[in-house]
Amino acid sequence: MKMIASAMATSALCLGLAACGPTATSQPTSAPHVSTTPTSAGPVPTSAADAATANSLPTAAARPTQIIAAAQIATQTTGSGSAAQSPTQSAGAAQATSAASADAIRLVVDSSVSQASYHAREQLVGKSLPTPAVGTSKNVSGTLLLAPDGSILADQSQISVDLTGLQSDESRRDNFIKNDTLQTSRFPMATFVPNGTQGLAMPLPTSGDATFQLSGDLTVHGVTRPVTWQVTATFAGTTISGSATTDVKITDFGMTPPKAGPVLSIEDNLTLELAFTVGRG
Repeated sequence: MKMIASAMATSALCLGLAACGPTATSQPTSAPHVSTTPTSAGPVPTSAADAATANSLPTAAARPTQIIAAAQIATQTTGSGSAAQSPTQSAGAAQATSAASADAIRLVVDSSVSQASYHAREQLVGKSLPTPAVGTSKNVSGTLLLAPDGSILADQSQISVDLTGLQSDESRRDNFIKNDTLQTSRFPMATFVPNGTQGLAMPLPTSGDATFQLSGDLTVHGVTRPVTWQVTATFAGTTISGSATTDVKITDFGMTPPKAGPVLSIEDNLTLELAFTVGRG
C-alpha cells in the first residue's frame, strides 16, 4: 500500500510540474509554423488544433495553485516522515535515565580524611634555586555516580574544594594567593565535574590496587577548563582510598602567578593533588 501511495503522490507532483509548460529546448521540425516564444499565458496558438490544446492547459495564474495542491497530496499520502518524539517516547527516555540512576554506584567523599593541595615551585629572596611550595585545603566534599557500564552520570557528580581554607607554611603567601590571585571572596570554591574514565575496571573491585584516568571539567576563579587526573586507588570492601593528580597552568584560569613578601616569583605550572577516601553509598 505504501508503494502505491508513493507512486500516486509522485504522479500527482509530476502532473503539477507538467502544468508549468514544456521544458525541452528543441522543437519538432515537423511543425515549424508553431511559435516558441512564450508569453505570460503560454505559447501563442497558430492553428485551430493548437488553440484547442492551449485552451485545455491551465493558465499561468492557476499553475502555482495546482503545483501546491500536488505537493500537499504527496505529503498527505507519504506521511510526515521523521517527527518529534511522542509523549510515549519521551516518557520512555525519562524512565531509562531514572533506571540508570537507580542502578548507579554512588561514591561519596569522606570529608573527614580527604584533602586537596597545590604543588608549585617558587623563587625566594636569597635562594639560588626554586623551592617547592605546597598549599592544602581540608574542606573537600562531593559525590561520584557510576553507571553499571562504567560511564559517569555527570549531571549528578561533582567534587568541591573550599579554597578559603588553603594553608601553607607561609601565611603571607596564603593571604596574597587567596586575596589577590584566587580572589576567594568572589570565587570561594573550586569544582570538578567528572565525565569519563579510562582504565577503570567494572564491576568495581573490592580489594587490590588500580590505576586509571578520570576526565572532566575543572572550574577555578570562575574559569572552566578540561583536565584529566591520574588516579591511583586502593580498594578495600566498600571503601576506596588513594590520590589523583593533574597539571595545570595558573594563567589558563585567568590568574597571574603571585608575588608576595619573600616570594620573587612562582612558576606558571602547578600540580594539583587530591588525597581522597570515598565510600560506596
